[in-house]
Amino acid sequence: MFNLPPPDILFQLSLNGALGGAMYGVAAVGLSLIFGTMRLIFLAQGAMIILAAYFVRALFYGLGIDPFLSLLIVVPVGLGVGWLIYQGLFRKAAAEEDRNVSLLIAVGLMFLVQNLMTVVWGGNTAGVVTSYTASGIELFGVRTSFTRSMGFLIALAGTGLVMLFLRKTIVGKAVRAASEDMDSAMLMGISPHRVNAIAFAIGIALAGAAGVAVATTFPFNPFAGFIFSLKALVALALGGIGNVTGALAGGILLGLIEAYVQYFISGGWTNAIAYGVFLLVLMFKPEGLFSRPYKKA
Repeated sequence: MFNLPPPDILFQLSLNGALGGAMYGVAAVGLSLIFGTMRLIFLAQGAMIILAAYFVRALFYGLGIDPFLSLLIVVPVGLGVGWLIYQGLFRKAAAEEDRNVSLLIAVGLMFLVQNLMTVVWGGNTAGVVTSYTASGIELFGVRTSFTRSMGFLIALAGTGLVMLFLRKTIVGKAVRAASEDMDSAMLMGISPHRVNAIAFAIGIALAGAAGVAVATTFPFNPFAGFIFSLKALVALALGGIGNVTGALAGGILLGLIEAYVQYFISGGWTNAIAYGVFLLVLMFKPEGLFSRPYKKA
């Protein structure tokens, strides 16, 4: 017979799931921005997250910079790297009607970054251990990880800043217009390459922010990024492709699903059920759980 756990255990599960899922969510927000303008599922997003995690680790052990303070370095660097990657690899391909070219470039970039990280840092598992790594905080009588809580705040702050940018700035409104109808945006004088580059740069900057959360919370290796890409893609589908806030909500929902499956069924079923939910959403509600239904032509 199925029995619900005590309320405090259920709250602990929900809290841990939401905190962990927020990291999937912030990665999915970056994917959402890139897809919105370029119509590209950027499979190298996870590799960029792990690259940022290694960068955070290098700043901490090499220069003594606190991982969370390194956000002030990692995010601007991510913006610059994203801009350069778009200009160097995707600018020409983005103008092509065939999106498979951009997809193949993204896959190639993922393998390149993975192998470069292996050459530079080796293939062994790494991590960042600070004085507060094992610390916890009390929340409504439940103790949870300090680093996971900080990761959740990073995800909320990143998503909030992106929403402010998209809604309150002229450039952000141009990005939104291009994501809704690129042809009409071009008729209004909006440069597709400019909005693509901006969206791509912000997407990589969000990968940098997620890298800080990953570095302080999980052990990682050069090949861990592919899993993050998959989980971000699942979160994106759950929340609604092109929906920024839905992407974060989708990540949190995915984290909750994983936490409940691990407790009620088995850890071995976590990925299978998560991907099963992913397929069911695509089959029966392809616009996502937090988006309006598509209009039929």
